[in-house]
Amino acid sequence: MYRFLLTPRWLGIHLFVLLAIPFCVFMGTWQLGRFDARVAQHHAAEQAPKPSAADAVALPDLLPNVKAQVTEASAGRTVTATGHYDSAHQLLVPGRTLDGRQGFYVLTPLRTSGGALAVVRGWMPGNASAPGAIPPAPSGQTTVRGTLQASEGVGDNGVDSGGGLPAGQLGMISAASLVNLVPYPVYDGWVTLAQSPAPMKPVPPAAAPNTGLDMRAFQNLGYTGEWFVFAGFVVFIWIRLVRREAEVQRDLALGLVPEEPATAR
Repeated sequence: MYRFLLTPRWLGIHLFVLLAIPFCVFMGTWQLGRFDARVAQHHAAEQAPKPSAADAVALPDLLPNVKAQVTEASAGRTVTATGHYDSAHQLLVPGRTLDGRQGFYVLTPLRTSGGALAVVRGWMPGNASAPGAIPPAPSGQTTVRGTLQASEGVGDNGVDSGGGLPAGQLGMISAASLVNLVPYPVYDGWVTLAQSPAPMKPVPPAAAPNTGLDMRAFQNLGYTGEWFVFAGFVVFIWIRLVRREAEVQRDLALGLVPEEPATAR
């Protein structure tokens, strides 16, 4: 009754199953490996000595030029930078939450000798379209001290690219977004100040992207389960098809159903 398993059609089905199962297991194992790597990275970061605020480094030591990228090692470091605030190109970043309240960031470019640095001077409650009185940025040469952050991407912190925002607003803090709004080169990443003048509040630094046990890490764990489920589903469907075909062959042998013409097979 199971001789149909050796027909060309079923041999093709067997081949597909034999290829699909190892592929699903490989992908599930790969995703599990990525999750394990993130867990190990998280534990290593917790055990590593944390640089104190006194360990501030000059911005050029981490980013020699505007083309240098913020890395996992440099993100979260305390940096200092000297330059002049460009209040004419100050931007508001709407849709930001702090302590459970909706508000916006105040971002003012700091023009340094090596390029412009996006400095988030603080957070204010309310609507960025009607911000009220915002404390002005200091005039003249200023040295800022804050935490270096990596450029945001689509989906980070619940933000998007900010398309359609009014003039003077920015949806995503990144050099790629700022380069279209300011007439000079911009460093990768941005800095959040540790102290902000009232009524602004300092923005707590976020963890570097792709590090720690964030949602992306648990997405890897979820994908692991999905791939193993897919492997089991392939086996389940193969068993169902075999049983169904066996029932059809049995009914044909007993004459319970008319046999299909050979040309229809």
